[in-house]
Amino acid sequence: MVQKKESLLELRKRLKKKRPEFRRVESWRYKRVKDSWRKARGIDSKTRKKKKSAGIRMPTVGYRAPKKVRGLHPSGFEEVNISTQKDLEGLNRKKHAIKISSKLGTRKRIALVEYVQRRGYKILNLGVSQKELEELENILDSDIPDIEDEE
Repeated sequence: MVQKKESLLELRKRLKKKRPEFRRVESWRYKRVKDSWRKARGIDSKTRKKKKSAGIRMPTVGYRAPKKVRGLHPSGFEEVNISTQKDLEGLNRKKHAIKISSKLGTRKRIALVEYVQRRGYKILNLGVSQKELEELENILDSDIPDIEDEE
């Protein structure tokens, strides 16, 4: 099962490279027409009729990812947003990966990160700030020779 899931994730990655970027018709021509996809509805629209000569592909079912890996994080885990310790109830550490809410402050966030790491969950948004804090602590712990001593 695990090998099959990994191969499906690889397949999804390969399919995504082949998938075109779906642009709204005539978005390259007019500034007022945004780039985000909207279905073509014109009566003579070649895109709506799915003509090859239209030059634009329409999103269709054939571009979808395999059903078993659809909506999963690239690491293969299901993403779960949490903001308290109570949100961890009923989650499986082999199936779910944690995203900590951005609305949490630093003090509660650090406490929650430590709790989640003790439980053995994977944290997807550990954050650069947390890594920087660890590096600063390491620098402070190491002995730094004073400049005055060298002279």
